Amino acid sequence: MSSKKTLLILAGGLGSRYKGLKQVDGILSNGSPIMEYSIFDALEAGFNKIVIIVNKLIPQSYIERLNTISETKEFELQWIYQEINSIPVQGFDYSERERPWGTGHAVLCAKYTIQEPFVMINADDFYGKAAYQIAAHEIDYHHISESQFGMIAYPVETTLSGHGAVARGICTLDDENYLITVDEQTSIRKINSSIIYTENEKNIEISPDTLVSMNFFIFHPRIFCSLEAYFYDFIESDPSPAQEFYIPSAVQRMIDEKKIKVLVKSSPSKWMGVTYADDKKNIKDFLTAEIQKNRYPENVWK
Repeated sequence: MSSKKTLLILAGGLGSRYKGLKQVDGILSNGSPIMEYSIFDALEAGFNKIVIIVNKLIPQSYIERLNTISETKEFELQWIYQEINSIPVQGFDYSERERPWGTGHAVLCAKYTIQEPFVMINADDFYGKAAYQIAAHEIDYHHISESQFGMIAYPVETTLSGHGAVARGICTLDDENYLITVDEQTSIRKINSSIIYTENEKNIEISPDTLVSMNFFIFHPRIFCSLEAYFYDFIESDPSPAQEFYIPSAVQRMIDEKKIKVLVKSSPSKWMGVTYADDKKNIKDFLTAEIQKNRYPENVWK
């Protein structure tokens, strides 16, 4: 069983903590950044269309590189630039806004490009082969619909950085593994043997096996209608110049309004990421070991 499946990659971040454009930063000597391993895994799992949301700082040389790869490997590739006014808001004063509006806005930019079920990921996160295989199964067997989305989640202990606090969406599930809430926390870190985050100046400890969202969602294109309505609500709320419209918040609102249910599956794959520049060595060592185990070719595209 097979169907049209799209991978939507959010690659528009500015990489302020990483101090560079980590979404196109090559990890090994083959020059492939993390998102090329994601594309490779998705294609192997049966995905056949790749859409990448980028900002204007992405080098044209990298766009040409990936265009050449898509032609050689014969998969559909589309680029979308996320800009402040990508979703026009009549009468809105953009003068104080310095950057686009966040992940919810980024996904909405793909409204006219995606008409099929799709997976949304971050460009700078490595999710592992199993995540895409699970997602492909959910789409192919029509488990993703107007009323049911999906999420691949990871135990929080496996998603921390040794170089500083990280932002994670803490998941609360019902007895059938449907999402009740996803609570975005920006200060999750390990202190001695405890995993904590700080809220209202109070440290809160969480269990190492607590599932967290790493922005690996499986969506039906119906989400675009709700996203558009919610984005205009967000603008009408008079957000501050730095405030962002996040995809987990939009999904949470759809759950609260009983528009959808989100089935959460725990990934058996290892998650890896590069929040900070010093995280790069970890992912480099990991991918080197994966290549030695013949899970990836030394050059991803040969």
